[in-house]
Amino acid sequence: MDSPSQLQPVAAAHARAQANLQTREFLSFKLGAEEYGIEILKVQEIRGYEKPTRMAGVPEFIKGVVNLRGIIVPIVDMRIKFKLPSVEYNEFTVVIILNVSGRVMGIVVDGVSDVTTLNADQIKPAPDLSASLDTSYLIGLGTIDERMLILIDIERLLTAAELAPIDAPAQPHCAEFA
Repeated sequence: MDSPSQLQPVAAAHARAQANLQTREFLSFKLGAEEYGIEILKVQEIRGYEKPTRMAGVPEFIKGVVNLRGIIVPIVDMRIKFKLPSVEYNEFTVVIILNVSGRVMGIVVDGVSDVTTLNADQIKPAPDLSASLDTSYLIGLGTIDERMLILIDIERLLTAAELAPIDAPAQPHCAEFA
């Protein structure tokens, strides 16, 4: 009969094997020189960039809205959200249409790379930079050989409070129309 001390290494190896089976898929995209990843389950579709209709009173990072098969979809420019230098949109600029907390929205990125499968041991915790910036929206850093993906929890990054101005009903500007 095996002693408990002999079973511990086997149990640990089994736990590691189970952790490796827990894989997650991420759509990787580029913003400048950096590569980011968002969970593929949040992605609805990828579209070429089309100029959205600008709305007054919304945060600067919201480029506007587009009509996507009858659904009004807010479009977020990730370069502005991350305070990166602006660039001219080109043929590689795309909008990733997402379903975030039951809301359809789009994010503008420089380009889409691929779908990457990461197992648990390939996802490292993000460094704690809380003193200088908010990193609560980071899942971690995905490592694939020498490549590194900044993994984003899109629901934490794009909060409902930030997007509330788009949901607000139009208010009459004149008392006689109220």
